[in-house]
Amino acid sequence: MSEAAAPLSDVDPGEVVLRVQPSGARVVDALPTSAFENLLVLETNADLRRIERTVRERGGDPSHVGVVPIAATELTYDGPLWTTERANPGDLTGVSIRFSEAFAHVRPDDGWVVFDSLSVLAMYVAPERLLRFVDAVVTAVRERNARCVLAVTRGVLGERTRAQIADRCDRAIGDDA
Repeated sequence: MSEAAAPLSDVDPGEVVLRVQPSGARVVDALPTSAFENLLVLETNADLRRIERTVRERGGDPSHVGVVPIAATELTYDGPLWTTERANPGDLTGVSIRFSEAFAHVRPDDGWVVFDSLSVLAMYVAPERLLRFVDAVVTAVRERNARCVLAVTRGVLGERTRAQIADRCDRAIGDDA
């Protein structure tokens, strides 16, 4: 198992980790089972059934997992994951609103926030806007003492933007970290 696919069992409350991952990798696959007790996923891949399947396969309860679907097209999902309305990846205000609504359900000290993947947002918005959004997420997570994993796809972000995101995190893991 590569470091990028290694479980994220050592993320502490209040810690923000940048995960550099290969294309097609999903952070949810690397989370410890305990994360599924109170997890919020900001998901740019429209496959919510895959998240549900992963949670079930790992022994978690999908009803304890919330998803902010971020997609350019409409989504249809009728399952046990709790979801917000879809947000368009080019509308960071909308993404921020959906995040704020859903983040209210993340418990202090044991909740998780996972963003899979910031690389998609980078294709829609200017780096400065993306960094302001990351700042807002990181600040909220730290204030709540939750755990956070921000994923980026290897080779998609420019080196400067990836370094600026890494500067906002406590550590980086994975390929090219």
